[in-house]
Amino acid sequence: MSTGTLYDKVWNFHQVKQLPGGSTQLFVGLHLIHEVTSPQAFSALKEKNLEVKFPNLTIATVDHIVPTLNQQRPFSDPLAEEMLATLEKNCKTNGIKFHGIGSNSQGVVHVMAPELGLTQPGMTVACGDSHTSTHGAFGAIAFGIGTSQVRDVLASQSLAMKKLKVRRIWVDGSLQKGVYAKDLILHIIRLLGVKGGVGFAYEFAGPAIEKLSMEGRMTICNMAIEGGARCGYINPDETTFEYLKGKEYSPKGQEWDNAIKWWKSLVTDSKAKFDDEIQLDGSSIEPTVTWGITPGQGISIKEKIPNPEELPKNEQQIAKDACKYMNLEADQPIEGTSIDVCFIGSCTNGRLSDLQEASKIVKGRKVSAGIRAFVVPGSQKVAKEARQKGIDKIFLTAGFEWREPGCSMCLAMNQDKLEGRQISASSSNRNFKGRQGSANGRTLLMSPAMVAAAAINGKVTDVRKLLQE
Repeated sequence: MSTGTLYDKVWNFHQVKQLPGGSTQLFVGLHLIHEVTSPQAFSALKEKNLEVKFPNLTIATVDHIVPTLNQQRPFSDPLAEEMLATLEKNCKTNGIKFHGIGSNSQGVVHVMAPELGLTQPGMTVACGDSHTSTHGAFGAIAFGIGTSQVRDVLASQSLAMKKLKVRRIWVDGSLQKGVYAKDLILHIIRLLGVKGGVGFAYEFAGPAIEKLSMEGRMTICNMAIEGGARCGYINPDETTFEYLKGKEYSPKGQEWDNAIKWWKSLVTDSKAKFDDEIQLDGSSIEPTVTWGITPGQGISIKEKIPNPEELPKNEQQIAKDACKYMNLEADQPIEGTSIDVCFIGSCTNGRLSDLQEASKIVKGRKVSAGIRAFVVPGSQKVAKEARQKGIDKIFLTAGFEWREPGCSMCLAMNQDKLEGRQISASSSNRNFKGRQGSANGRTLLMSPAMVAAAAINGKVTDVRKLLQE
């Protein structure tokens, strides 16, 4: 097993005891909850006459079901209103801090928690949401958990888990202009497969990773789960510390100085032992787009849809299914594929820098006729800062819709859905069948800048061409 990695150090700090069967009782330093996976967990506590063990270590927000067009209460969707009201009641009853609509801090859980300074190096973080791996960008070990585990964390502030192996993914070089963190992680998932990370934690490292902003790092770790890894993380450094400094929940004064010393001690040792290592050249990566029905079915903008018959035997059937479902032909270029809807947002790419990069492509241009394009900020804070910078006006002038914060068309648990066989250029994280709200809807994953380029041209476009104009 690995030794001397950040994962090993954080795991050891949070061990409570060894359990029969080889699992570890692991203390959870930060528990994030939302309206979808928490109601049943709170009901289970009530049935067993249990209280929330450490309410000060649990933070709540609402994101999945909130409408993005009109957030006036009560919501027009009775089920959404009921889910929000239930979360409000459970938080009030149990003394849990709730960042709700109108709080100025509500947002997608994996956007609002980091921007408040809740997520810090050396933490263990859990949330009833697959993309909790996002928080690993700070040098935390973060796990998505199921509803029964949400119950366990509420009741005991701990989880029963088996320790993972650690794979280091070292990325040399620098990303080209027009190539972003989203392209890098889609490339990694394509290379290693959607099941390649099963049983592993991914440590992302190397010059190309170190040059990423915190928001780019969050994108990388966010999608580690799509490669099968239970978590992904990046060692904390000056970029991390600068991001956290002065945030609401960050340490202050002498506590800040002490925290910096401790955070630096967590970094993976130079002689650490990994269970596996992969090395990539970041400078060779091009803008990447998914063509199929898993995040691993991606190709560079200059490639053609693969011929299923030419793929390894174990990939041929799903490639055939993907071509049929997506209505794409083998050997067809991905560039030029027509799209209907463009979505910029989600816990993967709904942060301020994502909107800034996309707005550079949009400025001075117009959305192509017949294209529905909209932007959903990841949080109220992102929305406010974007408005202060005039980013909302750039999108509105170009013909985009500007929405209120929420998960929106990533999961489509609100009114934001594809219709029929529409095909979407999306900055979200999953392109599964029916993922964006229509049983027959189709999703092409790409960076926010690439989504913006698709909106302008009405088809999949190499964003680098627009950057050169």
